[in-house]
Amino acid sequence: MPTFETSRRVPFTADQMFAVVADVERYPEFVPLCEALSVKSREDGSTHQVLIATMSVGYHAIREKFTSRVTLRPQRHEIDVEKIDGPFARLTNRWRFRDVPGGCEVQFHIDYAFASRMLSMLMGAVFDKAVRKYTDAFEARARSIYGNTQTSTPAS
Repeated sequence: MPTFETSRRVPFTADQMFAVVADVERYPEFVPLCEALSVKSREDGSTHQVLIATMSVGYHAIREKFTSRVTLRPQRHEIDVEKIDGPFARLTNRWRFRDVPGGCEVQFHIDYAFASRMLSMLMGAVFDKAVRKYTDAFEARARSIYGNTQTSTPAS
């Protein structure tokens, strides 16, 4: 039952990192194993936005698609993801961003299990390795957008 959690400081504001992670349509450009992503629907609430998104992942000859509910809470700097369907028996992840001196602290948590034992055997180690590189990928994406240091002052 793989679970991975990490916390790291980056030289970007919570708003900047939230924007990078919330820009799900760009994931195929930089997220490990992500080959395509399409947003099926968007629903705006007063304090949040909910996206229904389908991601295609692949490794060598293995290709899978899964659909998730992505809840974006920009004022709270929170993103929560829950599996709707696909090859996972369970998939949830959450991102939290908190401004700190010199940047922000990024907290990432993912909990997943493949529905098929065969797929778990084929993809498990590769997916686990990719998940552990997610925060690196998002930080690298922030650097490509914002440069090497934060470009705006965090809100008080």
